[in-house]
Amino acid sequence: MCGRVTIQTPAVEIAREFGLAGIRSAIERPRFNLAPTQLMPVVANDGQRMLDAFRWGLIPSWAKDASIGNKLINARCETVAEKPSFRSALKRKRCLLLVDGFYEWKQSTKPKTPFFFHRKDRKPFAIAGLWEEWTAPDTGEVLRTCCIITTGPNGLMAPIHDRMPVILSKEGQEQWLRPEAMDAAQLQPLLVPCADDFLDSYEVARVVNSPTNDVPACIERLAA
Repeated sequence: MCGRVTIQTPAVEIAREFGLAGIRSAIERPRFNLAPTQLMPVVANDGQRMLDAFRWGLIPSWAKDASIGNKLINARCETVAEKPSFRSALKRKRCLLLVDGFYEWKQSTKPKTPFFFHRKDRKPFAIAGLWEEWTAPDTGEVLRTCCIITTGPNGLMAPIHDRMPVILSKEGQEQWLRPEAMDAAQLQPLLVPCADDFLDSYEVARVVNSPTNDVPACIERLAA
């Protein structure tokens, strides 16, 4: 499971890094502990290549109320093509979630120990995701929401946790953002762990455990 991310990179730098056409909506300040139900920087496969901000927690178009999104923050790559909540979006509504770090908690310690994962050069990277557009039946409000796709661990993650986000290469990003409908068989080869040396990690303080703590101390390396 991936339940917290960081976005310290300014929107203009994210747009430049990924060659986007522009910025439709952006996260206005650095986020050191962004949690589900909050806005996530995304690029949807709508053919526009614009940076946008969707709410984290997928609400399928057929959902009766928005609360289902609180549970649908991750989709497992092994079952994403089968689950009713995800299978339609996998075919038609794919997106990149553009972040510069995420947290995972080591399961074998009590209490669990948080670790921060990031690129060695600290640049942003693209996580494979799904998006949906949902209209509230009572108010007509339209919400665009998203979720992260997870896969098994690579060598770096394995000692910490048994899941990690699917991080796409540049070639994978291009295929994932194709606007046409695609079959699961075409997409599954992309849903694999990134190379062991793509990310780095270190232990951080348990201040990150509470999503109300959205402060630089969340990413500070814990002294040995």
